[in-house]
Parts: sequence; C-alpha cells; structure tokens
Amino acid sequence: MTSLSVEMLAADAVEPITSAGNAQLGIAVLAGIAVIVLLITKFKLHAFLALTIGSLALGAFAGAPLADTIKSFSTGLGNTVAGVGVLIALGAILGKLLADSGGADQIVDTILAKASRRSMPWAMVLIASVIGLPLFFEVGIVLLIPVVLMVAKRGNYSLMRIGVPALAGLSVMHGLIPPHPGPLVAIDAVGANLGVTLALGLVVAIPTVIIAGPLFSRYAARWVDIQAPEHMIPARPSEDLEKRPGFGVTVATVLLPVVLMLVKALVDIVVDDPENAVQKVTDVIGSPLIALLAAVIVALFTLGRAAGFTKERLSSTVEKSLAPIAGVLLIVGAGGGFKQTLIDIGVGQMILDLSKDWSIPALLLAWLIAVAIRLATGSATVATISAAGLVAPLAAGMSTGETALLVLAIGAGSLFFSHVNDAGFWLVKEYFGMNVGQTIKTWSVMETIISVVGLVFVLLLSLVL
Repeated sequence: MTSLSVEMLAADAVEPITSAGNAQLGIAVLAGIAVIVLLITKFKLHAFLALTIGSLALGAFAGAPLADTIKSFSTGLGNTVAGVGVLIALGAILGKLLADSGGADQIVDTILAKASRRSMPWAMVLIASVIGLPLFFEVGIVLLIPVVLMVAKRGNYSLMRIGVPALAGLSVMHGLIPPHPGPLVAIDAVGANLGVTLALGLVVAIPTVIIAGPLFSRYAARWVDIQAPEHMIPARPSEDLEKRPGFGVTVATVLLPVVLMLVKALVDIVVDDPENAVQKVTDVIGSPLIALLAAVIVALFTLGRAAGFTKERLSSTVEKSLAPIAGVLLIVGAGGGFKQTLIDIGVGQMILDLSKDWSIPALLLAWLIAVAIRLATGSATVATISAAGLVAPLAAGMSTGETALLVLAIGAGSLFFSHVNDAGFWLVKEYFGMNVGQTIKTWSVMETIISVVGLVFVLLLSLVL
C-alpha cells in the first residue's frame, strides 16, 4: 500500500508552521473540531466542506500563516486520496457487481435455506459479515434490509432478533476491517501494515460481532418487540435476472482480496526476507491495489458474465458504481487534509509532550479520542481520520503488531454510541419503522457494545503482542 511512513510524518512536523505553545495549540484543536461539529450538526453542512473550513480555522486559531495552512491541507488531501482513493473505487466496483449480478442474493438464499430457526440470527451475522467485506456500510444496509425484513416476516421473528445481528456484522466490518475507508486511512496515517491489521482485525471482529450480534439481539428483541413494517419490504435486487452466479464462486470472489492480503502478511512474518523470491511475489499480489484489482477483474467474469451481463451492461455497472463514492472520497480526502494540518502545526509533538507522563496506555488514549470525535460529529469515518492524525506520533517506535492494534483501537472508538447526529441512526430508524427511543435502545446500544468489546479484545491482544 502507498502509505506515509511515521518517519515521513515526523519529518513533516519537525518544523511546525507555527510557534504557538501547547496551551494555544490545545485551544486551536478544540476550536477546529468545534467548528467542524457545529457546521455538520447545527448548519447541516456537508462533511467535506466542514472539514475544509475546520482545517483553515484550526490553522488560524494556532496562529499559522494562511498560505502554510492551505499547503498543509492540500498536501494531506492529495496524499490521502493517492493512498486510498483507488482502493475505495475498486471496493465500490466489486460491491456493485456483487449486488447487481445477484451474487449477494445467492449468498443470502443459500445460507437461509440451510439455517434452522434457532440458528437464523447466526446465519444473518454470517451473511452480513461476508457481504460487508467489500461494501460500504450504507450500501450494505440497503442491500440487506430487504432480506432482513423478508426473513423476519416469513419466519415470524421479532425484527430485532434478525436485524441486530445483520447490523452488527456490517458495522464491525465498516469500523475494523480494510478495505473500508476509515481503517485504510488510519493504516495510512500511523504507518501500519495492512495485512497484519487485517489479520488482527479479523481476530478482534469475530468475538465482537458474536457478542454485539446474536447474543445482544436476544435482549434487544425483548426491549423492542416489533414486526417488519409491510411498506418497507421492497422487491429483491435480482428478481429481473434470468440467472445468477453460484454460491461457491460468489463467496470465493468476495474473499479473494482478503485471502491475498492475508497470504502476504503470513509470508512476511514466516519468511521475513525481502530478497526471497516467494516474498517478492506475495508482496506484489498481496498489496491492496493488486488484490482488489484482481478481485474486480475476476468478478467481471464470475459475477457479471455468470449473470448474463453483456459487455455494455458490465461497463454500465462499473460506471454506476463510481458516481456514489465521490462524496466518500471527498470526505476522506478532506479528513486527510485536516489530519496533515494537525501534524504540521505541531499537535503531534504536543500530544507526545503531554502524554509522556500519563499512565494511560496509547491504545486507550487513541480509543478515547476517537470516541469523543464520534460523539461530536456522528461520523465514524471522520472520527477515525481525525483521531489517527492526532495519535500518529504515538506510533513511532511501536512494533508492527502494536501499530495495527492502534488502528483497531481507533476503529473501535469510532463506532461508539451512534445517535441523532449520525446518518446511520436515521437510516436504521426509518427502515425498521422504529421511533427515536427504540432506535437508541437497539442500534445505539449495539454500536456501543461493538466499541467497548472491540477495545477489550484489542487490549487483550496487546498483552500477547
């Protein structure tokens, strides 16, 4: 992955663009974040504009020259988009092919046909986790909601017993597992190894999604016992297709990039010789760009052509997949600009100066910062990007495993207690036909469980690593 190393970040911050003291820098950071929060929550401004204005405000409050602040923001935006922009685009194409070809429906139908009534919540968390790997959270919700509603209606289940596990699977993938934008940017910011982060992310994600999904759904179904709203059950995405790809080939296609990246991480650990021929090959095929590109090319045949798509329809599907991610790319890029502005005004060194005498572990500090920004802005991606920029200097001197855990701690913190300033909150509320109180009792509590349990497992892994 093309990533900024910690040394490069540190080098950029050796000469801060302002001579402000720690007190002024602290006030500047709080003011900059407050500007972003107010613009997003009070004035409903798009997160891209809010992050851009907030970055300029941050530099102004810190006493940095405007020209230097603009340069820092532009540099951060460019570096971030260069590092993760292509990966986000490839992930979007793969997700669109999965949805339009009926591959996602094939996975769903096959698992549901084999699942008993008792195992249905476990089947839903499995479906959501597999489908959630290449899909953005919002896309995953839109794709899975019809399935959740139909299963709940056909089997006469409480909607929460089926819905919470599906939401947990999607949310955990979104917050902890690359190639989702938040984890990718955090990996980029702290100089973590993507393969190792992916491997440890899966170790953390599996028990976390079990606790927050099938287990918590038992209580959520008692607190909010509702049935699937009739008016929200739409047609299946693939109903107009004459054929669709098989279950095995669809799962293999979705998991291909994950397997390639995990193989690279495993070879790096076992062989640990950059001159070794095998490691050279796995370094190439396991790089995120090549792994996702390979999956997309394979998907054109295993998903698109298997569904009977013509060349024209394949081209149209790819084109349609890219338009919706423009906003995501801009938000991620602006978040990278905000992160670089934080680094360049000297905030990283300020955090190092202030935290060197603290007894609080770096992983817990990273989680707390992400939690604070998540609660304030409502965006998991903004929380991840901003927190990664703030704690990046703490990664200096950390081992490969520790920097991966730092990314996961940030990701876990970014999911804490989704509430009324989060678009996901309203999406879940409307789709499931709940009121605000019911959404808080189920969705918001589930997100908090994911965040806290995720942190616990990250801390437990840190004792081993």
